[in-house]
Amino acid sequence: MTTHHAPAVTVVVLCGGSARRFGSDKTRADLAGTTVLDRLLGGLPGHWPVICVGAPRPVPREVTWCQEHPPGGGPLAALAASLPGVSSPVLVLLGGDMPYAAHAAPSLVSALDLAPDADAAVGRDGAGRSQPLLAAYRTAALAGALPNDPVGMPLMRLLDTLRVLDVPVDPVAALDVDTPEDLERARHRLEG
Repeated sequence: MTTHHAPAVTVVVLCGGSARRFGSDKTRADLAGTTVLDRLLGGLPGHWPVICVGAPRPVPREVTWCQEHPPGGGPLAALAASLPGVSSPVLVLLGGDMPYAAHAAPSLVSALDLAPDADAAVGRDGAGRSQPLLAAYRTAALAGALPNDPVGMPLMRLLDTLRVLDVPVDPVAALDVDTPEDLERARHRLEG
C-alpha cells in the first residue's frame, strides 16, 4: 500500500503584477535563453511542490497555476488565492521576477526550522531591507495574518502581524527584475 505524505514545504511564486517600470511581463523576459521565471523554477528543489499565481504558461517543471481575484489585485490577494492549494506546514513565498531567489529558499526554511517561536524567516538583502517575497512562512500563521480583504494591501503589512526572523541572504538571491537595467544586472551575473 502506498501512503501519500503531504510535503513539508510548498513554494508559492507570484507571477502577476503590472510591470509598469519594466514595460512588459518581466517574468517572461529572456535571461540567457530562458525566462526569468524559468530560471527561478529551475533552481528550486525538485521535491517541493510549486504553485504559481498568475496567467498560466508553459514552464520547465510541474506547477499548479491559480489566479488572484480580481486579477491584478496585488501580492496579498495573490497569496490568498494560493492558500487553498497549500497543505504543507511551511510555505516559501518568492517573487517570479527574482531569478536567483531559489538558492536562498533552503536556508530560509532551515532558519525557520531552527526558530520554533518565529512565524517567518524573511530574507534581508544587502541594503538591509526585508524581502517578504523571499521568505519562508509557517502556513497557519500566514493564513491567520491575512486580512479579510487583501486586495490592494501592501505585502509589508503582513510582516507587522508576524513574529519575524530576519535572515541575511546573498544580494544575488534578492535581485529582482523591475527595470530593464535590473535585467542587465541579472544577465551579467550569468556571464561573470
